[in-house]
Amino acid sequence: MLKSDVEIISDSAVAKADLAKNNSGKYFLKAIIAGFYIVVATILSNVSAAVLYPTFPQFGKLLGSFLFAIAIVLIVFVGGELFTGNNMTMSMGLYNKSCKRSDVIRVWVYSYIGNFIGAFVIAIIFVGGGTCKVLLTDYYNSFVMAKLTAEPIQLILRAILCNFMVCLAVLASIRMKTESGKIIVMFFVIMAFVVSGLEHCIANMGIFTLAYFFMGGLPLHLVAINMICVTIGNIIGGAILLALPLKLMSTDK
Repeated sequence: MLKSDVEIISDSAVAKADLAKNNSGKYFLKAIIAGFYIVVATILSNVSAAVLYPTFPQFGKLLGSFLFAIAIVLIVFVGGELFTGNNMTMSMGLYNKSCKRSDVIRVWVYSYIGNFIGAFVIAIIFVGGGTCKVLLTDYYNSFVMAKLTAEPIQLILRAILCNFMVCLAVLASIRMKTESGKIIVMFFVIMAFVVSGLEHCIANMGIFTLAYFFMGGLPLHLVAINMICVTIGNIIGGAILLALPLKLMSTDK
């Protein structure tokens, strides 16, 4: 990792902090759009996996995991503010003394809330459309309760590793020079976290919203525990497990 790369990430953190502070409406809109992309990818991934679940569940899981990566591609190439990617970016700005703690917290809070609004809106529109209800109801019944009843420490550890991978995909978009190279790396890195059953707090916002309406309700206290644990783990994965070593190992050449 070169110091010049650290500067690029830090400059991005400064730009995010300035936008969130001076034009919060525009920043919120970018965060909402990122939430849109996440749920579009969730729908594509889940419906594809659900179609194959009764006959070829293993292949369905692989296909669904691969297709979910379109979310990060849309965010990187079309634009959007994703909370989990900001865990790495804003932490790097803090470590490089380009941003203050208040800047980091503001960007994280704004992007988290905006991502939730975007995820909820697209999920509600999809549910209201009435397509794939039976298909997705059966599919969500196969795994959603397992997500909700997992031990908190398991959720945190899954979330740490998940956002380590997500932020690696974001890092690839910065380090690699060609668009095709960025897309290839992002697809396979994101596929790795999805196929492994790791936990992403923004993706869970969409999944739990869809599952709540398709399954006729979910235990909301378990949803809250999952979201808290996964959010904490995602922050650790992006801010400490990846961003801190990258800063410490950066060199001039």
